[in-house]
Amino acid sequence: MAYKEKTIEKLYWSIGEVAEQLGVNTSLIRYWEKEFGTLRPKRTGKGDRSYTKKDIEQLQRIQHLVKEKGFTLQGAREQLRKVDEVESTGPLDMEGLRDRLLEIRTQLVTLRENVQ
Repeated sequence: MAYKEKTIEKLYWSIGEVAEQLGVNTSLIRYWEKEFGTLRPKRTGKGDRSYTKKDIEQLQRIQHLVKEKGFTLQGAREQLRKVDEVESTGPLDMEGLRDRLLEIRTQLVTLRENVQ
């Protein structure tokens, strides 16, 4: 039986590692941290920033909106807020939506019959 090596996924990354992953300067990450209040990496005992996977994903979204889509910082903040609102509402009630659409369809058929 072959020895199977366990892979350990990192939990925290330094600002330098994150900057390298994103291809940006560390100063830009610090600037985005200041501009986007929801981005708050943990700090080590020495005060160094420690970024989680969630922090990095948020930085990637910011980078995509600002650098690739051309959003202003204000526009990117609004877009991220909208996405957060949608994600916080939870899963859609598909059964309820289907029932409501059937009700509306029935009402439309009735209206069409009354018009003719």
